[in-house]
Amino acid sequence: NSIFREELAETGIGKPITKHMKTLSKPDFPLTIYDTKGLEMGNDVQAEVKKEIIQTIKDGVYSKDANRAIHCLWYCINAASDRIEDREIEWLRSFTEENKETQVPVIIVLTKSFSKKTAEEFRNYIDNLNLNVEQIVVVLAKDYEIDDDYIVKAHGLDKLIQVMGAVLDKELLSTLYNVQKASIAAKVKHAQGIVTATVAAGFTEGFTPVPFADAALLIPTQVAMIASITAVFGLQINRGIITAFIYSALGTSGATVTGRAVVSNLLKLIPGAGQIVGGLISGSTAAVITKALGNAYIKLMEGICKGELKESDLNNESAKERFRSLFHQEKENRKKSG
Repeated sequence: NSIFREELAETGIGKPITKHMKTLSKPDFPLTIYDTKGLEMGNDVQAEVKKEIIQTIKDGVYSKDANRAIHCLWYCINAASDRIEDREIEWLRSFTEENKETQVPVIIVLTKSFSKKTAEEFRNYIDNLNLNVEQIVVVLAKDYEIDDDYIVKAHGLDKLIQVMGAVLDKELLSTLYNVQKASIAAKVKHAQGIVTATVAAGFTEGFTPVPFADAALLIPTQVAMIASITAVFGLQINRGIITAFIYSALGTSGATVTGRAVVSNLLKLIPGAGQIVGGLISGSTAAVITKALGNAYIKLMEGICKGELKESDLNNESAKERFRSLFHQEKENRKKSG
């Protein structure tokens, strides 16, 4: 619940699929959790649970449907207990051996890690067992109050996201960053990659030899960029609002940008060298504007993640003013950096 943007385990629709497993899902939510019963039960039940998990993984693989496949597996151990039973070790060895064919990444998550020092010692102990797992991550999902004077702060969720980001297929990363809320830094990094790719496209469109055509080409590209960034941050914002944000910012971009755009488009009317010079000016201008828009919007999304403003505030003029200010700052930073 802490790592995703929904209280999925409490309020999700649980659907039993086997004797010991159920799915947790929600309409229009791009994630399904397969939840098993605990393995503290007898050997027969443990064997049955393992068989069900392996079969569910294989069913997903054989279906060739990414939405049915199991992409990652967390094996959770209570770090507060500071022990792992021999039968758990044997279960993990046996499971990872049978999982060799399908190769679903397994991550051990040490939950309830109230003491970082104790949990880290426990992590080292498990690591020395040489289990065939991707990584062992120490986690405390929520702040834990020891008494009125001392609270242990939540930790480790960002590390878990980093590990998942490293083991998941690239086409699944957008979904991961969409649904998780534990690591803003991971979202920002993914969103910055979108901006970089769009800037390259923006320069190409700005360089087009057709006079005054680049503005018409750029706006849809920039709208698509901001829509993609919105999805990374797990929000659903109407494209009309996104377009309004872009026009609001560009309306304050100043005479310098406007003047350069007019000059470059006029130069494109001159055959030969004029088209090349005009294209370079227009292309570089398009790149600067597109990057400033993207970076400003990322900072706006960060503000929502940090609780500095609400998603509903995006309908208000104050949010547009904040975006305009961020856009202006980004443009100024680009000027100073050359």
